[in-house]
Amino acid sequence: MPESTLYPHVSVDCVIFGFTGEKLNILLISRSGINEEECYNDMKLPGSVIYENEDLDDAAYRVLHELTGIKNIYLQQFHSFGSPERTKNPQDIVWLENAIHMKIGRIVTIGYVALIKIGQKLQNFSDKYEAHWCDINNIGQLAFDHNIIVEKALDYVRLKLEDDPIGLYELLPKRFTEAELRNLHEIIFGTKVDIRNFHKKFLSLHYVVPLDEKQENVAHRAARYYRFDKIIYNQIHR
Repeated sequence: MPESTLYPHVSVDCVIFGFTGEKLNILLISRSGINEEECYNDMKLPGSVIYENEDLDDAAYRVLHELTGIKNIYLQQFHSFGSPERTKNPQDIVWLENAIHMKIGRIVTIGYVALIKIGQKLQNFSDKYEAHWCDINNIGQLAFDHNIIVEKALDYVRLKLEDDPIGLYELLPKRFTEAELRNLHEIIFGTKVDIRNFHKKFLSLHYVVPLDEKQENVAHRAARYYRFDKIIYNQIHR
């Protein structure tokens, strides 16, 4: 093998989806550098090369906490990405080598995904970490092959939710309206649902419990709030 050969590195990238009640957002990190003496700024997923003696899961949680301040969420592996094309862009390679202070050949990355609620605490943390919640429909061109990773993560989430819809309630606030659930369903799956059929199915969900609370100070008719009962859900889906 030639001495100039660079061995592959392994990295992790985290795709974190959050719901605001109106839009599906994704957590991205600001990136800046110099390309042919011109400055550039773009966005990337939270990710990094793993340490030599580090477990993959540990690396994913470390990266997420170091770059965003978020911890104590459940991350799940969903796919690996190892195409040689991942490292064909010189701008990406130069940026990464400067960031980790080592020469880079090919990079195989392990994708992790999570669905979380975006509460006030998570909305206010970006000043410290240069992490931002971005509308999934307006993320533009990301660094490396991160657009491909995001699409693959969305496909994975859709398949998981078709089989087990509990993830929808991980995105919703603790109390939510029927319209919020319907809106989230349409955003995730990219299709409009029939309101009457959705309402009929919604009323049949025993694990969605109505509350004695309604929206306040809204221009339209105040909608009732509901909550997700995980205990009932688990009893039904055992």
